[in-house]
Amino acid sequence: MTPFNPPIHAKNPHLPFGDKQDSPFYGQDIISVNQFDRQQLAYIFDVAHEMYEMVARVGSFDLLKGKILANLFYEPSTRTSSSFTSAMERLGGSVIPINNVSYSSVTKGESLPDTVRTLEAYADVIVLRHPEVGSSALAAKYAKKPIINAGDGIGEHPTQALLDLFTIQEELGRVDGLTVTMMGDLKYGRTVHSLARLLSLYDIRLNYVAPDILSMPAEIQEEIGAKGIPQAAFTDLMEVFPDTDVLYVTRVQKERFEDPTRHENLKGIYVVTAETMSHAKDEMIVMHPLPRVWEIDMAVDEDPRAAYFRQMEYGQYIRMALLAMVLGKA
Repeated sequence: MTPFNPPIHAKNPHLPFGDKQDSPFYGQDIISVNQFDRQQLAYIFDVAHEMYEMVARVGSFDLLKGKILANLFYEPSTRTSSSFTSAMERLGGSVIPINNVSYSSVTKGESLPDTVRTLEAYADVIVLRHPEVGSSALAAKYAKKPIINAGDGIGEHPTQALLDLFTIQEELGRVDGLTVTMMGDLKYGRTVHSLARLLSLYDIRLNYVAPDILSMPAEIQEEIGAKGIPQAAFTDLMEVFPDTDVLYVTRVQKERFEDPTRHENLKGIYVVTAETMSHAKDEMIVMHPLPRVWEIDMAVDEDPRAAYFRQMEYGQYIRMALLAMVLGKA
């Protein structure tokens, strides 16, 4: 990744739009959260906040008129796919949707590099979701157009992590000094893997609440620990919930289990209810990457601390910012 050298006006959130030479992310791939530092995150969040204000004022605009996004999804998606589509269309661009590869040349045996090289003949940027770890990095190796990783198996989901961090910043006004508790499927949940890495850039405390079979992978804990971030593992939420500023809940992902009975045995092990929330701080938030199944009771939705649907909306503004930046318009 090329060094981040933002233009002077990039520090002004009221001047996010410019020519391609003014965009520090122009032509770059968005593959992993490890490619970002705090300065870059602040820049992305400034642009995303400006996108939020622009949408509130005018709904859509022609910043990316004439540009085309290829949405290439090898796995089912509702939120991420729709969010990128909405983001591109609000910016005035167009979308090639490929949300069911069973009707594409992939079923004929076409390789991922060939599929990507085909699509970049028609599109200016490609958003890719694929079940294999490292698939986005492989696609980026062969593509001449920017690749944005929308999830690679149990690996990473960088745009989700960016919107998660943006949610925390917008909702609580800061990241430094917070205690973040992650609960649920921490083994297979790519969202928590990416978010933990991003959070390690800040002065925070991390708690992991999960059964042993779904604990945060040791290599990620070692990576976070090497940065001096306090972290601890628990099996009971109530041991840490009263001191938690951000509760990040994930579902137990049935599709990641080869043995369905193991999933059933874990189903319902952690559920956030109105009673649970009675033990929380007055100023805190509950987040979830969605979809939820049973892990947050719908009665919690009315609690102002339930941020998961607002979190989903923040994702649109982050993805608008990323699309504009990699296409040289931010």
